[in-house]
Amino acid sequence: MKIGAPKEILEGEARVAMTPDSAVQLRKLGYDCLIEAGAGEAAGFADAAYEKAGVKVVQSAAALWQGADIVVKVREPVAEEVARLRKGQTLISFFWPAQNEALLEQCKARGATVIAMDMVPRISRAQKMDALSSMANIAGYRAVIEAGSNFGRFFTGQVTAAGKVPPAKVLVVGAGVAGLAAIGTATSLGAMVFAFDVRPEVAEQIESMGAEFVFLDFEEATADGSESGGYAKPSSPEFREKQLEKFRELAPEMDIVITTALIPGRPAPKLWLEDMVAAMKPGSVIVDLAAEKGGNCDLTRPGEKIVSDNGVTVVGYTDFASRMATQSSTLYATNIRHMMTDLTPAKDGQVVHNMEDDVIRGATVTHEGEITFPPPPPKVKAIAAAPRKEKPKELTPEEKKAREAAAFRKQTITQIGMLGVGALLMLLVGAFAPASFMSHFIVFALSCFVGFQVIWNVSHSLHTPLMAVTNAISGIIILGALLQIGSGNWLVVILATVSVLIATINIVGGFLVTRRMLAMFQKS
Repeated sequence: MKIGAPKEILEGEARVAMTPDSAVQLRKLGYDCLIEAGAGEAAGFADAAYEKAGVKVVQSAAALWQGADIVVKVREPVAEEVARLRKGQTLISFFWPAQNEALLEQCKARGATVIAMDMVPRISRAQKMDALSSMANIAGYRAVIEAGSNFGRFFTGQVTAAGKVPPAKVLVVGAGVAGLAAIGTATSLGAMVFAFDVRPEVAEQIESMGAEFVFLDFEEATADGSESGGYAKPSSPEFREKQLEKFRELAPEMDIVITTALIPGRPAPKLWLEDMVAAMKPGSVIVDLAAEKGGNCDLTRPGEKIVSDNGVTVVGYTDFASRMATQSSTLYATNIRHMMTDLTPAKDGQVVHNMEDDVIRGATVTHEGEITFPPPPPKVKAIAAAPRKEKPKELTPEEKKAREAAAFRKQTITQIGMLGVGALLMLLVGAFAPASFMSHFIVFALSCFVGFQVIWNVSHSLHTPLMAVTNAISGIIILGALLQIGSGNWLVVILATVSVLIATINIVGGFLVTRRMLAMFQKS
């Protein structure tokens, strides 16, 4: 079978669904690959690179649609492309079936099978085909770059001879894939990053990336805001009011705001209102990643960049991923290739459309003359609802005192028991061993006991590989060797001297290694 990628018709779309590298992998699955002439040029892939990878370059879109059994695209097909579909042909692209019912009916009438990459279920096994996450990751990164190009200062704080530059303050609204990518990029550039999300389970992810999670003083804020599939669900009116109140409080402090909030099948929720924009400082920047669905900001104009009356730049581009066409095409083509791997289990170039497979069934929107959207829910959810955590019971002062007393009693009994057993062992040994042996043995036992107490009571965070137990043992060796150096036996003197030398090397080496390890965690 032949798989082909036409040139994208939508103006400004620079991505391509097949790259030379992905074509090599598709050929290993048994497919012959076709590409329309010039389809990859905007993404940095010349026709010659495709030919070198064994791809046949077709001169027209009509010839490609006619010759390919499977057509792979980025954007959903337009009417002209749907008219070229034929019965039994397979189309793989973004499709947005919930918003394109008429398009679904047209594809059904043509008898084609349509696999929507935006419908790939968000389960662990399908992560390699999750094109939405791939593109959102790039969009989040690009949003920070666009913000930086429109922001008149550094992201990171600096102290220079010309004066002190404060770090930029960045607020990311929504911590999905795009939001986390924006957080990571802004943090790596040195900005002070704040992030908000209605889903409580993402707070730990945000803080682990070096950002500060914005909490609301609201009981419902701790409720689960997740839906299956990794998206947030709509909030209650009371929660929304608290959320907007918090944003109004933050607006005058923020230099850059990046909004990413989307709810599948609905217009983007309005989260950054006109009065919040008015409260921001002149020169501030808002990047609205939800612009294509109406935008999270009141002032957003899809596809445009505007400047508000008070000097705030509002970026409403709808093609963030396409602005990094080479990277986007590489990731998207890889997602397509993984989808084709699942569709070709025998690697013989023949599609096996298994509708019992959760991933294939979930992504298929038309098949064998029928509309198969919406799919049944997957057997395994990608992100389950966060379990409710019961608050630990607060202990009264009397209960705390009783618990501490019980712990002290238990510790005391344990220590007395160990000392008693040790004393009995000493008496048992003393009953049979000579007095000269006992004096040395008691000193040895006390040294071990004291050493154990000293070393094991040191905080674990202060332990290092050579400073913990080995240095303590080396210290005991040095003390014993020093006592034996004055011996009249030349062999004992030599062994004692060698012991002091080796133990000293170990101790000095331990301190040097510790110093180097601690230096790794210090800022220059």
